[in-house]
Amino acid sequence: MISMSHGINLTIAYSTLATRASNICLPQVGANTEVLVCVQGRDVSSYPNLADARIIPVPGLGVAKSRNVSMDQARGRYLLFCDDDVVVNLPGIEEAVRYLENCGRALALGQGVGPNGFARKSYSRAVKRLTRLNSAKAATYEMLIDLNQVRAAGVRFDEQFGAGAELYLGDEYVFIADLLDSGLAGDAIPVVFGTHPDESSGSRWGTAEDMRARAAAINRVFGRWSFWARLAFGLKNWSKMGGWRTMPAFLANGTRSGVVDVVPRMVEAGARVEP
Repeated sequence: MISMSHGINLTIAYSTLATRASNICLPQVGANTEVLVCVQGRDVSSYPNLADARIIPVPGLGVAKSRNVSMDQARGRYLLFCDDDVVVNLPGIEEAVRYLENCGRALALGQGVGPNGFARKSYSRAVKRLTRLNSAKAATYEMLIDLNQVRAAGVRFDEQFGAGAELYLGDEYVFIADLLDSGLAGDAIPVVFGTHPDESSGSRWGTAEDMRARAAAINRVFGRWSFWARLAFGLKNWSKMGGWRTMPAFLANGTRSGVVDVVPRMVEAGARVEP
């Protein structure tokens, strides 16, 4: 693990594949901010668009692996997770850093806009304390963490979730749930962190793979109460999930961290699995 530098307060960490690294548009940052690019695949150190970044090779596949490497390598106290297709709103990030400095929370969950400048989803206009019930829609590029607190608590991304893994979504939700379980706290704040394309892994609905990934994330977060959480989630998102076509299988799905158990056992189906 890299020790923190007194001159660097903020790390912006991109996670990418070598085939996508040329798409990254780095923000213009000051001396107190560093930019990491965590890359899976071939060497990209010669890419001109990455000349001002510290490039970290990441073995294997899966965005959660890259997020964990960024937490190990970051030199700043505050870390913004970023995707390779995000344009960072640096003034918003700086405002969020000040917020965390003042309030002492471990996580600030910001907001994202689409290419048209409009919010990508429904956000609160007021600061809200994060809970399991209001953080399921979190996107990684909306997450700014206080590394001092997160490292001390031992919170990591579960690498069985997220893009590049079989369970290709839910990594952010599981991370936030684990952060809350550790005794840390976070707030959703009405500050724009960046611009993201309209399409994302969380916008895919209704396939068998989608239902399995969503069920697994819910089971991982809610443990023994996961059946009731799946039921509430299914009713709220009935039409997007395909209604009666997919709902029975979703409710019976005890998938947890890559292991399939289609018997909806009330206690065992959502047993917590350590990352």
